[in-house]
Amino acid sequence: MMSDKPRRKDNEFASEGRPPSQGHVWIVGAGPGDPRFLTLWAKECLAAAEVVVYDYLVDPRILDIVPPHAEKISLGHHSRGRCLEPAEINEILLTRARDGKHVVRLQAGDPAIFGRFAEELEFLRSKGIRFTVIPGITAGLAVGALAEIPLTHAQLASGVALIAGNEHSDKPHRNLDYQTLARFPGTIVYYMGVRSAAVWSQELMRHGKPAETPVAIVRRCGWPEQQIWTTTLGGVADTIQSQNIKPPAIIVVGPVASLVPPRSWFTSQPLFGKRILVTRPEDQAADLQSLLETWGACVIKHPVIELMPPETWEPVDRAIEHLNAFAWIVFSSANGVKFFVDRLWALAKDVRVLAATKIAAIGPGTATALEERYLKPELVPNEYRAEALAEELNRLPARGNILLIRASRGRQVLPEMLSAAGWQVSQVVAYRSVDVTSANPEVIEQLEEGRIDWTTVTSSGIAQSLVRLFGDRLKNTKLASISPVTTKTLHDLGFSPCVEAREYTMAGLVSAILDYESPNVER
Repeated sequence: MMSDKPRRKDNEFASEGRPPSQGHVWIVGAGPGDPRFLTLWAKECLAAAEVVVYDYLVDPRILDIVPPHAEKISLGHHSRGRCLEPAEINEILLTRARDGKHVVRLQAGDPAIFGRFAEELEFLRSKGIRFTVIPGITAGLAVGALAEIPLTHAQLASGVALIAGNEHSDKPHRNLDYQTLARFPGTIVYYMGVRSAAVWSQELMRHGKPAETPVAIVRRCGWPEQQIWTTTLGGVADTIQSQNIKPPAIIVVGPVASLVPPRSWFTSQPLFGKRILVTRPEDQAADLQSLLETWGACVIKHPVIELMPPETWEPVDRAIEHLNAFAWIVFSSANGVKFFVDRLWALAKDVRVLAATKIAAIGPGTATALEERYLKPELVPNEYRAEALAEELNRLPARGNILLIRASRGRQVLPEMLSAAGWQVSQVVAYRSVDVTSANPEVIEQLEEGRIDWTTVTSSGIAQSLVRLFGDRLKNTKLASISPVTTKTLHDLGFSPCVEAREYTMAGLVSAILDYESPNVER
């Protein structure tokens, strides 16, 4: 099976995350918001980072790629306190690189477009620090795809000009020739032009560009808050003032701006703009995250439980040594499958030891986990809950020994129903479910401000830990429950889910959210 991780011929990122030699900085373009716009090279570099120095315009979700132990240094935000000065940034890059760290200087968009690219490269070169530059998608070009503005057009625009709306005040002279710019036969794309719109629009018109020239203003391009306004060159300053449009925004000037649709494909996604909190364990969040992002959601990950091996493997090992004594082995979760089969391998065994034992799975997710490991369950109930599984097993004509693979905590209904029907049930704990004890302050803040639209609840254990972590803050978000059992747990804790999945799977959970938000969307 091919790996989804790109191979680098020069072994630039060693497996242990160390740089190839002391003194190296990777200057990486983060793209326009959504982490999926990252290049493969940028993602690979971030995954090996030991220090990340990042701009405030970088989407925080991108930092999820960075290893937990890495040092993350924000350069600050003008509206939220002091920003680091260029000399301070240079010093951070220099000292960390000389310490032999894998240093990533992460910049929004593309590093070479309207940043301190030239100055930082000159500094690094002067200090003898090696560097690598990984390009990104700049917002001024991304706006073409994400707002559906064709920046070039066979009849309307033969070129594109990227323009700074506010030139540095310390420049010895102004570089913009408005007379030439006004006659430019193409599209003008302004960066940093919101606050200076009254100045540059007047200059363009004074040098002959018609006041009725179409203009599109795209704020937060590539983010869940992306918005578009259409106006004219003569009205752009008034539109910005009347609509209270704040930076960051890209402003497109030219005939192509008249082609902006009422809603672009990007903002028309069924879950666009919806922030959804995924609370599954870190190594299990990817499938639910991918399903939600397919429909345009902004996914925020915050595991509320961790999955760990049992405190001792002795009971599991004994059960493995006596598998022939069991008529059935019952898996009550996909996690149990993973930990149990991994233990087989650790004991130098494989799935052949299960040849004489029938297998039951509590639901399709568990069945899929088995099939991925070349194990086909003989029994999967139509209704994905412990009671249904017990009822199916209890309909069998013969009784015998059952091995139940389970977590360290959970309901006892399955072993109780089986024992009452005459089965000899042996239970072994294949993994522990441990509560996360501290919440991310940024997630707390977003919950308090009502900026998280949905919170997914995919098990009773997650429900309990979620309430312990966030308490009444969860009343500011809509809860999506995966099953009636999880819903009951939430009710017992004083919370009512907004939706409950009809099919108790990750896909069923996403469908329940879609039914609520966009009931008429074809799937």
